[in-house]
Amino acid sequence: MISQGQAKPFISALGLDFGRKRIGVAGCDRTGLIATGITTIDRTSFEQDVEQIRQIVNEREVQVLVMGLPYSMDGSLGFQARQVQKFTTRLAKALNLPVEYMDERLTSFQAEQLLIAENRSPSRHKGLIDRKAAALILQQWLDVKRANSRNSVAAIEY
Repeated sequence: MISQGQAKPFISALGLDFGRKRIGVAGCDRTGLIATGITTIDRTSFEQDVEQIRQIVNEREVQVLVMGLPYSMDGSLGFQARQVQKFTTRLAKALNLPVEYMDERLTSFQAEQLLIAENRSPSRHKGLIDRKAAALILQQWLDVKRANSRNSVAAIEY
């Protein structure tokens, strides 16, 4: 258990929402509580995509990549999910970072709904949708991590 005098371990994760045209990028605060959209990368080539992500990784001292994986509604992995896995494998190797996947079903829809609630047009803000979707993916991962660590602390205490 962490006493009040000890600092909590710092978390630096990067959430990614991979698409054919763009990659939404999100980061979290140092405590690992809140995910926010950082930027949207307009895809050009694998090398340029990696270089843009590498700059963010270095600036933020990223320890893990959290990639949204687009499962089909029936829970299977389709063509797009396999494309994401291929890209992610190459990206993780290029950056020498571990990767964790999160189910990203409906995150783009949720991001669009958030824009509509802000009276913004989803068709005019595709990059913002990608960033918000990346933030939703990363927030889901942070919430799962926090719940798992609470459960393991509770198990140790009893």
